[in-house]
Amino acid sequence: MDIHAALDWRYAVREFSPEKLSTQAVETLIDAARKSASSYGLQPYKMIIIESGAVRRDLLPHSFGQEKVLGCSHLVVFAVDNRVGDQTVDRYVEQYLKVRRVPFEDIAGYAGHMKQALASKSSAEKREWAHQQAYIALGTLLTAAAALQIDSCPMTGFDRQAYDQVLGLSERGLETSSIVALGHRSARDHSAAMAKVRFEYEDVVIRM
Repeated sequence: MDIHAALDWRYAVREFSPEKLSTQAVETLIDAARKSASSYGLQPYKMIIIESGAVRRDLLPHSFGQEKVLGCSHLVVFAVDNRVGDQTVDRYVEQYLKVRRVPFEDIAGYAGHMKQALASKSSAEKREWAHQQAYIALGTLLTAAAALQIDSCPMTGFDRQAYDQVLGLSERGLETSSIVALGHRSARDHSAAMAKVRFEYEDVVIRM
């Protein structure tokens, strides 16, 4: 599908059909998001795939009445690392050396720069930075889903602290950032036939 046709096809689904996505389809989407851009490539987040109906029923009361949490095929929770710091860089460096098979000296200067950049941020700034990276990955997931004609609905309207508690994220050093419901649109979802409302190109683009 042409990228513009795919994005015109995509909308925030209001109601999902009971049809389940294949494991392969879900893994393709998650892997696409894994390859997303992030600041310094540090990826300070996890993606939690929730298939369990029981877990989603526990989350529903904390989702501000959004039945999509229960009715979608798969629910993906983006959770960010709440312990951003030197260990964030060390984790990346370890993977860098493993993938590129180079000595540490080749990246030592860059590693020091990344640690210094993160250390200059306050705790609140580090938290906001981590959420920004997760949002970039969320955008990649939504675009990949559109390209594969898999429906989605991103959401930030939920009780994050309650989600953290239900999913046991605090013990993992994580906190919920956003969620996205995946599946196929219901034939009853009249929103699918509505024209997409976006500002014109000239209204959102500035050339200098």
